[in-house]
Amino acid sequence: MVALASAAQAQSTIEGVKTAQAAAVVAAAAAVAAGAAVAAVAASDMTDGEVRKVDVESGKLTLSHGEIKHLDMPGITMVFVAKDKALVETLKAGDKVQFKATNDGGKFTVTDVQPVR
Repeated sequence: MVALASAAQAQSTIEGVKTAQAAAVVAAAAAVAAGAAVAAVAASDMTDGEVRKVDVESGKLTLSHGEIKHLDMPGITMVFVAKDKALVETLKAGDKVQFKATNDGGKFTVTDVQPVR
């Protein structure tokens, strides 16, 4: 009788381990899928633009850009402040770029800018 109880407990433990392993695999797959979704959303936050003017000293950048959907802003030409002056050091008027911008209390800030190749 004791042997039967031990065998049943062992079987229950094995099934519990298998369930835990399966849950871990599902959780890992969900994390990978979520990471891909975040990357897709991040890429969609990028906006096409053309550099009109660069002021490295003040860290300002004038861009003619398409619609910035996440800011509910139509395409216009405007001045942005660079989050980091290093973002604008290599840019020049006429460069085609993709950029990410935020609205920090009414101050539109470029947080990322990539040249279009």
